[in-house]
Amino acid sequence: MRFEEGTGKKRGGVRAGLRFLTRRKQVDSKRAWSDGGHQLAKALSVPQLVGIGVGSTIGAGVYVLVGTVAREHAGPALTISFLIAGIAAALSAFCYAELASRCPSAGSAYHYSYICVGEGVAWIIGWALILEYTIGGSAVARGISPNLALVFGGPDSLPIYLERIYIPGLDIVVDPCAAVLVLVVTGLLCLGIKESALVQSIVTALNVCVLLFVIIAGGYIAFQTGWVGYTVAGGYFPYGVNGVLAGSATVFFSYIGFDSVASTAEEVKHPQRDLPLGIATSLSVCCLLYMAVSAVVVGLVPYFAMDPDTPISSAFTRNDVHWVAYIITSGAVLALCSSLMGSLLPQPRILMAMARDGLLPSFFSDVNKRTQIPVKSTILTGIFAASLAFFMDVSQLAGMVSVGTLLAFTIVAVSILILRYVPPHEVPLPSSLRESIESVSFRYNNNQSHDDVTSQAISKESADSPLIVKELKKENLSDQTRRQKAAWSISSICVGVLILTTSASYSFLPNVLRYTTCSIGGLLLLGGLFVLSWIDQDDARHNFGHTGGFICPFVPFLPVCCILVNAYLLVNLGAGTWFRVSLWLLLGVFVYLFYGRTHSSLMDVVYVPAVHVDEIYRTSESVA
Repeated sequence: MRFEEGTGKKRGGVRAGLRFLTRRKQVDSKRAWSDGGHQLAKALSVPQLVGIGVGSTIGAGVYVLVGTVAREHAGPALTISFLIAGIAAALSAFCYAELASRCPSAGSAYHYSYICVGEGVAWIIGWALILEYTIGGSAVARGISPNLALVFGGPDSLPIYLERIYIPGLDIVVDPCAAVLVLVVTGLLCLGIKESALVQSIVTALNVCVLLFVIIAGGYIAFQTGWVGYTVAGGYFPYGVNGVLAGSATVFFSYIGFDSVASTAEEVKHPQRDLPLGIATSLSVCCLLYMAVSAVVVGLVPYFAMDPDTPISSAFTRNDVHWVAYIITSGAVLALCSSLMGSLLPQPRILMAMARDGLLPSFFSDVNKRTQIPVKSTILTGIFAASLAFFMDVSQLAGMVSVGTLLAFTIVAVSILILRYVPPHEVPLPSSLRESIESVSFRYNNNQSHDDVTSQAISKESADSPLIVKELKKENLSDQTRRQKAAWSISSICVGVLILTTSASYSFLPNVLRYTTCSIGGLLLLGGLFVLSWIDQDDARHNFGHTGGFICPFVPFLPVCCILVNAYLLVNLGAGTWFRVSLWLLLGVFVYLFYGRTHSSLMDVVYVPAVHVDEIYRTSESVA
């Protein structure tokens, strides 16, 4: 049995020096913290997961996006734009559902990429998610105070100690209300996952009631007035199919949030059953609500007459129903509060997962014995987010939130391809098990020697039938050849998608160069997809992680479509957004090189074939 050191010191050259970037951790980490010191409470079921997913996804965007997208892109076909965006989001949801049920530990996309891809990519994903949840939570908190003021009567209706204050010397506007709200939510999260999930579910339910009121009341008024929005001269598709697709790309970001369900995987009672149900139900509820609200609002008012800032309220006001504005504003506040909880909930768990793996200080992995949540991480992230919300107008940084999410969506889809075609066949075990590993290795080598003698005898008896020996050798080499083809095909798909989406998006390139690069990218993509469709998936996928859960359908086509959609959206986020994100990622690279790389829990491990792991642990237990 072959085994090797986790640091790769025994191999020379550049490949050995960079091997730490590709080292992968074990699927099931329960043995590493079975003493209970790092265990989170198993308290969540499907209703709580749906509350977290819907609450994190439906923010105040639905109260604004309806008007903007209808006026500028989709027109009355806004409902179709939401449907297409929902289908695109479902591609990622399918991938998340399988990985969450197979690997139900905290960390979400960071955890999955560490298992399937490697430590370097996992660090980038984790570092990007930290930025996403920090800026996302601060931006949401900043949006609550003006809406809350409208509930109380106007822009200056908040108590003086909660009003925004302009500081001339520093040229900043501080927002005490936003900071207070972040700290209140942080305190709520410190009480425990069961308590915070209950509060978020209640707030989400109230927000859903407001949206249902908009649908029912708006539908009644629209029937009374004859659905005037659908009788405009431009027809149902005034901007054509391109406008509908452009609208879909814009509203796609309103579906971001269901991945918060995956971040709570370790706290779910029955993860193999409940996590896929929670993710699927959350996304379905959000899609149906978005489509119904957009269908009603577009029917109340012609799309070109919509108010881009307050489309729902103005639609009712144009029909002489002024009092509804207070209900809708209250719904926006509830949506923002629920979204704030959804933004602050996953980040401590990401930090905890990274600290468990040694990539961050162990301070972040401490779990409170009474509440069974990472209290220290929660308090620290809450204070940081509150400070950011108090001092900075983070609206200009909101695009950076999308980078972390889309990177996570992309790498989760890539992880599905790796899991199905080239799953990790070696598992890292602590060096403390070296005696058991050597014992099993010795037994295996002895058996192997005996098998060699037997095979020699068989080969002598089969001298008249040389095809028997040939078939045995062919069987041993076929799996290795298949894995190599699959690995190169997955790489070809990723490179092809990057070339295709980049060249298709950069319209300033010369047409000849643009069409040539698009053709090259398309050929690489289709070639890799064809090979994956032709070869068989790895049999080891049946035993990868926790079995018996959800299985992503239509592999490899569905994950490849997911990669293509998310890569296209990433490329089109803008140069300014990518410049700011690059600075953050560059900082993360230095943190990893000077701390995470040398403190990783995989520094002192031995990689052994996965088929022998249980035998090694049984041997260690018998010796103990």
